[in-house]
Amino acid sequence: MVRGVAGMKKKNLWVVAGGILVMLVGVVWFFQGLGALKGSPMTGEIFWSYIGVVAFILGIAVLLRGLVGTRRADSR
Repeated sequence: MVRGVAGMKKKNLWVVAGGILVMLVGVVWFFQGLGALKGSPMTGEIFWSYIGVVAFILGIAVLLRGLVGTRRADSR
């Protein structure tokens, strides 16, 4: 049974929050690399778009790890 955020263990909540944060950073880096977000030395450097995609994917993995850990803890 999924209890939502209130039922999550504190550790898993931090893992989920970390995954979301890494995903957001990845999105910012991606758009800076494309030149869509101005005001940084990273702006227009395509390298940062690639790094942003990698960061976003890692963020998804961390997020899923936190969510799956929550389900396993609930099923016990």
